[in-house]
Order: sequence, then structure tokens, then C-alpha cells
Amino acid sequence: MLELRRRNTSGRALSSLLSLSLLVGGACGPQPEQDTASTASPNGDNTPGSTEVATPGPDSLAPSSPEENTAVPGEPEAEAAPSTPEADAPAVAEAPASAEESLGTTAQAAVSLRTVAGWETLFLNRWNSEHTSSFLPKSNSLDSWQFYDLSYGIDGNTAMYRATGKTQYMDRALLYVNNMVNHAKTSSSLPKSQFKDSYLGWASARSDTLGQEVPLFESYCWRYVTRMLRTIRETPALYNNSTYKTQYDKLLAFTERNMFEKWNKRGANSYLYRVNTHMASHWAYIAMDLSLMTTDATKKATYLTVFNNINRDMPNNTSSLRGQLMTSPVNANAYFWAAEWASKKRPGQDVAHGNGVMAYLVEAHDAGMEWTDADMRKFVVTLNNVIWPSAKKYSMYVDGTGTGTGWFNDGLMKLGRYNAALQQRLETHSVGQNTQFYGNAALNAKLLGAGSAL
Repeated sequence: MLELRRRNTSGRALSSLLSLSLLVGGACGPQPEQDTASTASPNGDNTPGSTEVATPGPDSLAPSSPEENTAVPGEPEAEAAPSTPEADAPAVAEAPASAEESLGTTAQAAVSLRTVAGWETLFLNRWNSEHTSSFLPKSNSLDSWQFYDLSYGIDGNTAMYRATGKTQYMDRALLYVNNMVNHAKTSSSLPKSQFKDSYLGWASARSDTLGQEVPLFESYCWRYVTRMLRTIRETPALYNNSTYKTQYDKLLAFTERNMFEKWNKRGANSYLYRVNTHMASHWAYIAMDLSLMTTDATKKATYLTVFNNINRDMPNNTSSLRGQLMTSPVNANAYFWAAEWASKKRPGQDVAHGNGVMAYLVEAHDAGMEWTDADMRKFVVTLNNVIWPSAKKYSMYVDGTGTGTGWFNDGLMKLGRYNAALQQRLETHSVGQNTQFYGNAALNAKLLGAGSAL
């Protein structure tokens, strides 16, 4: 249960009031210095929803193995959001009653937001084309690298189901996951596998990891598989339906053995407690979801150990996700963190990979596990004022430096569920307009309407 939903009646009323931040970033801290770092992590250039996959450039984090050399894809500029009014009346969010609720901004006003139905219309305009050209063939691929982009299709459809309750979206997410599982092979049968054991998995066809089993490609996708499964578990209309329950049971059993147990037994320090924040966060996400679904007390304890270690006490590093966070050097109401464990150096986490961290933190917060309302407020300011200070200005790093692409689909945009002003900005954001973007924007709109603003 969310922290804000445990408050008393007057507290809940106050917390449901929403804020409008200065859309041009007027509440930012000092102008950040120009980024001069020579080790900039490029944003990946493979586009979610496309059929072409480009190999990312070198990563600035000096990875110790080829699969750590993978950038999160950045979506290129797309057409602007349609300006035609929605057919149904927009939801209206009231202004906050205090400066604290407005996250330190100076502008307060009522905000009219695009409805779930409005976002669904945009989603449906691309739903079948992305399905046939990209996500369906990727789900039937024997190449685990294809699952990297497939994750966006699973996430977008799950989010749209959560926003609308329409099973056509859950059915499509399930189709993708069932296809992957049905194509999994025993490790010992994969000619170039480095493990050759009895677990099921897939080989990568990417040139630098050819034939190998790659934990990053699998975990990047599977965090959204477990979120989909948890949605079924927490929705009585699905969990009590034999069609969905049968699939749930099969996929959960596969996930527990051939995803979590597999990589944990192969070496937790190497494959779960990863070399940087974003890759470790995928496993915290998976472990959290599994802890909320399993009926086995021993497994639950193992999942929670991994979850808590990544949050608080990495066994093979001197830091953790919580330990990485510090007050932003450019805005006292925002967070700063570096991707490298124990580092506090600017420019910090690159925004492209920061999406992966935020995708996990938002869901952990909403599950009432570790991450608080106060944390989310600071992350909202980080995006709304530091990373995205004005309409077409995007930073590459979380300290506001460098020039980024503005691709927020895979995590940062999910902060819109807590802040009406940020959600309103996303309505006209021209980067990353695809089904993942629209599905999560619809979920943001639904949650804002349910009073989940901070």
C-alpha cells in the first residue's frame, strides 16, 4: 500500500492535490557547467518498435565483459503529439495547497490532462504496426539480443492493460512472453554457451556476444515479464480465470527456475549484483516482483535478500542504490547519483541508462517497498527541472550537463504518475512516441485520477 494511502482522511485529501511546475524550468538551481567529460556514454540508437537493430557504441563504464557494453536505446525525434482535442472531457487536477506539495515550484494552477481514452487512441494508432513489424518477430526469435527491444512491447501492453482493464493488451503481452519461453533451449544444447548446464535459455546472435548466454539481455526484458505476471496475480478477474491462471503458473515457474535461479546459481556476484546501478536495478526489480508472487517461504527470503542487498548493501561493492543517492549539485530538491558504485563524481548517471533505474524505483515505491514519497518528489524535480529544464532541452547526465536525446520512455516518464505538471509536459513531448510511451502515459493518467500524486 502506498505511503500516501496510509494517511488520515485530511492527509489523503491534501495528497491528491496536484501541482503545476514552471514548464520552462524556472525553478532550477544554478546553471550547470558545460559538460566537458571525455568519457560520455552515448545513447543507444536502436529504436523501439523498429525492425532494425543497431549495435551501440562503446560504454563509458569500462565494462568487464562484452554484454556490459550495451547502451539503452534512445528514441529519435518523432512527430509531435496530435493537437486535436480528445473526444472525451479531460481530467482536471487541482492546484496544491502548499509549497511543499508543489515540489518547490512557484507556479500553481489547475491542470487539464489528456484522459486514458485519449492516450489509448494514440496507442491503437501504432499497436498493430509495431506488433507485426517488430515485437512479434522478436518474440519468435532465437536471439536473446532481440528481447532487449521486445521488453518495450511487453511493458507498453502491460501498462495499457493496467490503465484500461482491457484483456486484449494483456493477451498480447502474454503472447510475446509465451513465444520467448517456448523457444528456450537447454543450455547444454547451445553450441557456444559458456555454461552448458541444464537451465533453459537463449543464445545471442549479436556479433560481440555471438552464441553466448547474456544475463543483461535476459534481465532487461524479464523485469517487464515479472511485472506483467504480478499484474495477473494482483487482478482477481485474471488470476481467478483459468485461462490466465494456467499461463501465469507456467510462466512464473519458468521465471523462478530459468531466470532467477539460473543466474543466481551461476554466480550472484557476477550476474545479479552487477557492475553499475542500472544493470543491478533490473535484478532488484525481478527479485521484488518474485517476492510478491511466490508462495515458497525459502524462495521469498532469497528474493528479498537480493532486493535488500541491491537497495542497501551490495555484497561485492562498497555502495548500493540507496548509497549512491545524494543531493543534486545544481538543485537542492533533486537527486544526483553516479552509475559507478561508490562514485560521487559528476556528471553522474547518464540519462539513457538512468531510465532503467527509474523503471525499478517507481514500481518499488508503488509496492510500498523501500522507496518513499519523498524519494519520488526528488526524482520528479530531477527530471522536470534538471534533466528537462525546457521543452526542447535535454541533458545527457543527471547533473543537467551534456546534450541528450530526451528519450524517457523506459523509466523517467513513469514519474508522471506523481505530478500533473510533468504529465502535462509529456503530452506534447515529441521524443519516443510509440506504444511504450502511450501505454505508460495512459497509466500515469489513470493513477493521477486515482489520487496517487505526491
